[in-house]
Amino acid sequence: MADLHSPQADRDADPARIRAIFGENLRKLSADYPSIAGLCRDLGINRTQFNRYLTGESFPRPDVLDRICQFFGTDARILLEPADSLRNASFDLLDHPAVAGFFGKEPVTVPEDLFPSGIYRFVRRSFVDETLFVRGLIYIHRQDGYTFLRGSEPLDALRRQGLSTARHDREFRGIVLRQEEGIMILVTHRNSLACSFNFLAPETSFQSNLWEGYVTRTVREKIAGIRAARMVYEHLGGNTAAILAAARGKSLVGLDDLPPFHARLLRLDQPFR
Repeated sequence: MADLHSPQADRDADPARIRAIFGENLRKLSADYPSIAGLCRDLGINRTQFNRYLTGESFPRPDVLDRICQFFGTDARILLEPADSLRNASFDLLDHPAVAGFFGKEPVTVPEDLFPSGIYRFVRRSFVDETLFVRGLIYIHRQDGYTFLRGSEPLDALRRQGLSTARHDREFRGIVLRQEEGIMILVTHRNSLACSFNFLAPETSFQSNLWEGYVTRTVREKIAGIRAARMVYEHLGGNTAAILAAARGKSLVGLDDLPPFHARLLRLDQPFR
């Protein structure tokens, strides 16, 4: 055990050094977030105060530090250890000896040409009301050799179900893995014990930026509501107009509001098998 009064311990406990390490780690963890302003909103932290954390001028209160650690999936080592070492320590699940050789580099490595990074819009039948369809945007990004998904539940769909519309509760994230005929995505909410499973394959007869498949929920079979539905992803790339239109449009719509090629890929006249 290190001597708490040793010069090394004094250096480790130096407030300026801790602030500097924390600021550097926070910059690295925030680097792939599309907007610092959006990140501050999601964290519930004032933008000016967040910038002070980044530059090492200030340090968060314990409750704010806990919120930051929860958000980025790390722990208090963020104060003393480089972010790269934190990530390496926490990204070992698929290489664990119990599953080594079953999950590995092949599923984890998702080529850009198979599933590009960027903004997508999706559509699927509503799980609650089968006469309606849910539309939304998700963001696919790559970090540390992995491919991740991030998005938020549509506000009008949550209001319709009487669920929380707080940004913290709306956000969902997922990990993308390559499969023999496409990709799979496991998606969940923060601190949730429920998730959804997505499978998508490229669709080439319409446009090269479409993926079709299905989504299932990890819930009990019930009389009301469905647990699985076909789903379509459309990669919007750098089409700012399409992204803004999708962001501003209604997220819970009827069949007449769907683009014809989305409706065709959902194959609504055929039973889901």
